[in-house]
Amino acid sequence: MGVLVTDGHWRKTLALVRSLGRKGIHVTVGERTFLNTTFFSKYCSRRIVYPSPRRHPDQFIDFILKEIRKDHYECLFPMEEETLLLVAQHREEISRHTYLLLPDLDKIEFVRDKGNLLRFAEAHGIPTPKTQYTPPTLPPWGGGEGEGYVIKPRISSGSFGIAYVKGKQDLLPLYQNIHARYPFPLIQEWIPDGGGTYGFSALFDEASNVKAAFIHKKLRMYPVSGGPSTLREGVEHPQIMELGLSLLKSLDWVGVAMAEFKVDPRDGVPKLMEVNPRFWGSLHLAIVSGVDFPYLMFKLGRGEPFEPVLHYRTGKRSRWLLFGDILHFLTNSQRFHLRPSFFHFFDRDTVYDIISKEDPLPIIGAMATFFTFLYDPEMKRFLERRPPQPALFPKGGGRG
Repeated sequence: MGVLVTDGHWRKTLALVRSLGRKGIHVTVGERTFLNTTFFSKYCSRRIVYPSPRRHPDQFIDFILKEIRKDHYECLFPMEEETLLLVAQHREEISRHTYLLLPDLDKIEFVRDKGNLLRFAEAHGIPTPKTQYTPPTLPPWGGGEGEGYVIKPRISSGSFGIAYVKGKQDLLPLYQNIHARYPFPLIQEWIPDGGGTYGFSALFDEASNVKAAFIHKKLRMYPVSGGPSTLREGVEHPQIMELGLSLLKSLDWVGVAMAEFKVDPRDGVPKLMEVNPRFWGSLHLAIVSGVDFPYLMFKLGRGEPFEPVLHYRTGKRSRWLLFGDILHFLTNSQRFHLRPSFFHFFDRDTVYDIISKEDPLPIIGAMATFFTFLYDPEMKRFLERRPPQPALFPKGGGRG
C-alpha cells in the first residue's frame, strides 16, 4: 500500500512527499538517477530508478506498468511534463492498477498549446492579452510609447523561448529566429508591470467538480523578467478565483491545474497567460496555507468524501532559496533594494521550499541536483539562455 510519485528532482515532488509522509503514508519516489532532491527526504519510504522518460519512453512505461502490477499503489502522481504525457498516453491501462486522476491526453495537449488555450478563453469570456495567431504580418496594435510585444512559443514551459520586443522594426526578424526553433509562435501585447502576477491552482474530481482552489501572488521570479516564482505569497483575489474556476469548469477539467494571470494596471483586469496541466513549482505554499492538494487527491482516490477547500490562510509566504532566489538576487540590478529584502531569512510567516529543520537532508540532494546541470545533457537543457528584457521593461516581472 502507498503511493508512487515520479520526478524526484523537483521541489514540488519534495513538497508532495513531505505532505503525505507526515501523515504516515508510504511514499515510493522514482527518478532516472539517484542524485535528486527528494531521495534524501526522510519521508521518502522507497526509492526506485527508472529509465529516462525523455530518451527511453517505452522502457519508462514498461517499468511503471511492471511496478504498479507488482506492488499495490493507491495512487500514482506523475509530476513533470514528460512523465505526465507518457502516463496520459497509457491512462486506461495504468488506471486498471492504481488511481490516476488526470485529464485525457487530448485535453492536456489542447491547453499546452497557448494558441488553442487563448482562443478558447476568449470564446468563454476570459480576458487575455491582445494576441496575433497568424504571423508574419505586423499586428495592428502596439508599437507606441511605453508599449511593446512578447513573442512566445505555443508550447513551452517556464520562460523558454520567450522574447520581448520594443519596436515593430525588430518584431519580424526576432519572430523568424524564434520560429526556427518553436514553429509559429504567438505575438502578444506586453502587459505592463504594476498589477501583479498570480497563480490560480485547483483540483477537480472525475465529474469536474471543484474540490480545492488556491491563489498565490508572485513576489520574485527567476529569470527576473518572468519565470517561476522564487518568493510568493498566498492571497485572496475574488476576480481571479471566479475567472480560474470558470475557465477550468468550461474545459471540464479533471485533476490539478494552475492558471497564471497577470493583472493589467491599465484597466485592472486579470489576463490569462497560460495553464499548467500538472502540479506546479510553488505547491509547498498551498499546502502550508491549508490547501493540501496531494492529500486531497489521495482522499479522492480512497473515495473519502470532503467538502471543497476554497478558504485558506493568507499572508503565508514560501521561498525557493536554493537556488532560485539566489539567482534572482545575483541577476537583479536592484538586488539591494528588494522588498522584502533578500537578507530577510527568519520571517516567521515565510517557509522554505527545500530547507527544513526536521527534514534537512534534501539540501544535499538539491546541491547534487544543481551539479547535474553541469554535466547531464537532460538537465543542461534547462539552462537554455533566455533572451534579456529590453529597456522598455525596466522593472521586470512580466512574461507577456
